[in-house]
Amino acid sequence: MKHPDSIQKLIHKFSLLPSVGQKTAARYAYFFVDQPQDFCDQFCQAMQQAKQNIRFCKTCFCFCEGEECYFCTTRDAGTICVVAYPKDVSVIEKAGFKGAYHVLGGTLSPLDGRGPDELRIKQLLIRLSGTQEVIMATNPDVEGEATAMYLARLLTPMGIKVTRLAQGISMGSEIEYADEATLSKALAQRTDI
Repeated sequence: MKHPDSIQKLIHKFSLLPSVGQKTAARYAYFFVDQPQDFCDQFCQAMQQAKQNIRFCKTCFCFCEGEECYFCTTRDAGTICVVAYPKDVSVIEKAGFKGAYHVLGGTLSPLDGRGPDELRIKQLLIRLSGTQEVIMATNPDVEGEATAMYLARLLTPMGIKVTRLAQGISMGSEIEYADEATLSKALAQRTDI
């Protein structure tokens, strides 16, 4: 379908968002065009304010609006959860974690030219005084595993307990549909009941 040029430009911009295909982008574009001007102005203003005001916390590199984030100003750093990206913090928070965070800014990926110097590993090492445990909460893929292992080799000799999020069968799923790698991890990391 041929859209008017202004709507086509809006569809294109929406389609640049993660997980937004052409149909969804078109729905968003037509939704916005159909809204009162005040709604669109407020929406655009909220995006601009977020872009202008959000920065990285100077300690953990989570998103914040001041010098330090909520987690660094209110939580004890005795346990630090290491994640790859700021968006990962909200997922861990929903699970009920009550410690501090450290955002690496990615994972080790030699193919993409991302080595230890491109991540915020030095900043993590600087802030470990008084830390008893570091939880590795990177994705269970090749890069996430490599990053977790690299950090474990650095931190273990320092006397810091390094743990990894457990992996295995998801709650509510059926064993017959689990792949072999997931079942292997679940068997290897089984716990007493």
